[in-house]
Amino acid sequence: MFKLLVTFTKFYIIKAAMKIYQKELRLKPYKRGFHLITETIKENLPEIKGIKMGFLNVFIKHTSASLTINENADPTVRTDFEAHMNTMVPEDAPYYVHTFEGSDDMPAHIKASLMGSSIQIPISGGRLNLGIWQGIYLCEHRNSASGRSLVLSCFGN
Repeated sequence: MFKLLVTFTKFYIIKAAMKIYQKELRLKPYKRGFHLITETIKENLPEIKGIKMGFLNVFIKHTSASLTINENADPTVRTDFEAHMNTMVPEDAPYYVHTFEGSDDMPAHIKASLMGSSIQIPISGGRLNLGIWQGIYLCEHRNSASGRSLVLSCFGN
């Protein structure tokens, strides 16, 4: 005898041509730290509103900055992220060999690899299906960085 371990609250089958949109977004320069960019992404990709069910993939085209999803309400979360990452991956470690671009460069590469270069978010009913307290962060790991480039790809029906 088998027990049902998973239940589905909604299941949709949509028979329509898939829509695919992609654009590159150049962000303004941000200071080192963790910055909410959810609204910037939504403003620059209004095509999301035309997708009933699908996904948004956000990819950052840099090796010293990253992306993540986390709390969008209390700004001290972003402050604590920065403090923790700086403790976990310090500058001027004596074993760093890649140092010619500054003391923040090698730690920025490590932090970017730990945090990740892309995120994927479901789209439901023409909206990003984030939790109520979730937002998209740009994680800027350099002291002085120019603007960052994101590739926004959304697809669905």
